[in-house]
Amino acid sequence: MNIPSSIITLLLGIGLTLVSLWYGQNHGLMPVAASEEAAHIDGLFNAMMTISVGLFLLVQGVIVYSAIKFRRRPGELGDGAAIEGNVPLEILWTAIPAAIVLWISIYSFEIYNEMGGFDPSANGAHAMHSMPSGKGSAMAATMPGMPSSNSNLIAAIGVGASPANQGKAAAVNVNVLGLQYAWIFTYPDVNVTSGELHVPVGKEVQLNMNAQDVIHAVWIPQLRLKQDVIPGTPTQLRFTTNKVGNYPLRCAELCGGYHGSMVTRMIVHTPEEYDTWIASQQQSTQAQAEVVKQTIAMNPANLSTSKYLAPYATEMGVQPETIAHLHHDMKMLSIASATK
Repeated sequence: MNIPSSIITLLLGIGLTLVSLWYGQNHGLMPVAASEEAAHIDGLFNAMMTISVGLFLLVQGVIVYSAIKFRRRPGELGDGAAIEGNVPLEILWTAIPAAIVLWISIYSFEIYNEMGGFDPSANGAHAMHSMPSGKGSAMAATMPGMPSSNSNLIAAIGVGASPANQGKAAAVNVNVLGLQYAWIFTYPDVNVTSGELHVPVGKEVQLNMNAQDVIHAVWIPQLRLKQDVIPGTPTQLRFTTNKVGNYPLRCAELCGGYHGSMVTRMIVHTPEEYDTWIASQQQSTQAQAEVVKQTIAMNPANLSTSKYLAPYATEMGVQPETIAHLHHDMKMLSIASATK
């Protein structure tokens, strides 16, 4: 039974399409998606993976078929038939890749816009943010027409609010300072500072980022987000998490000899756990302030000799009565010296 080549080609095309679609959706190459924005990136990645698998199978299939079909048979000593060009085929393999690239470009543009990449408040001069600056930070000059102040108000760049949230303030604001080789996260609304990023699940978070020394990059693979952190140029990330858990936060920009150790965590809490963490950090801050206050109050320069030596005398086993007698004798000697 001879099956027409057109039917065979059709069946092979259907099979190749089904395999590509299946693998493009089930490759398992991406980490867990922990943000609402991750779905957009995963959709683009899956589409590109589907196209890539299809093209790979097509090209390799043609190569294998040609190697078998047109192999040299025993006894064949001459050259193969000379084939010069095929205009329809050349148009086809030029037009199809061009259409694919154009489609991916448009799709990528739409996804970047949906994630807030074209938010004017994050990428232009419509909105200004007061960014933290550490010792040695290089801050950009004040923009023309803007009031000069120590707050260094300059436009941020990065991923801002999505079109649905433009003009709305994020539920949680965090100032991020990158320096060799650590991250410092400051919550200005509640006066809390941490070496880890803590956020509540289901609420929009805005990271206002700046670098103290060299270029760093905040990268959280589970959020599918990465943004450079540049000295003197505030950058921004806005996202909404959707899964509770601990996720690595890495520096994705080579920033020096210990770049690999610039790793911390993003901890996503339930709203109740997040409020508890904020309260515990505030209590810890107050306790540290009390310790500092007591330390300043116990400055030896402000103590008399007897009060300064009293704790040491106890440790040495000197009786309080002996100290009292010595103190009395020293006082009498000073009086006698004064009357002479």
